[in-house]
Amino acid sequence: MLKAIMILPFNVLVSIPVLILYFNDFKMIETQNFYALLLTFILLTSGLTLIIWTIKLFAQTGKGSLAPWNPINKLITTGPYAYVRNPMLLGVFLCLGAESILFQSWPLFYYLLIFIGINMLYFPLSEEKGLYKKYGEEYLEYKRNVPRFIPRLHPYKSTAPKNKSSIKSPQN
Repeated sequence: MLKAIMILPFNVLVSIPVLILYFNDFKMIETQNFYALLLTFILLTSGLTLIIWTIKLFAQTGKGSLAPWNPINKLITTGPYAYVRNPMLLGVFLCLGAESILFQSWPLFYYLLIFIGINMLYFPLSEEKGLYKKYGEEYLEYKRNVPRFIPRLHPYKSTAPKNKSSIKSPQN
């Protein structure tokens, strides 16, 4: 699990932003700027909470990790997944937004926009197809009811049967 965390979220949230800041000018936010500091704090704590919560759900409920080499074996629709299909990515978006405010860095903000754009393409074109192959109708119902990145107001409750017969096996 630690290997997956170091490779995936750590690189996106730490390694790449450090390189961007190293090669570009930035200015830390001034401590007198209460509202910007408050917004940064809210974005960062919300983002980290989502990331940590989803990593725990992957390990405990899905019996896997966020890494493709150790995928989850159960569709998770509880916790933050009852509100949004990609809470971990939403958490990463929030943390990157907090970083761009904290360091007052336009290059970090552009990186956030590029990262969002890439994921807006990747998920419908690749990951969602794989989830459908793995979980079948259960995933389609979930997908119809839960938005990809913007959380719904009330938690999703599945109406699909919980037995293995509702899971479509991957087809070659």
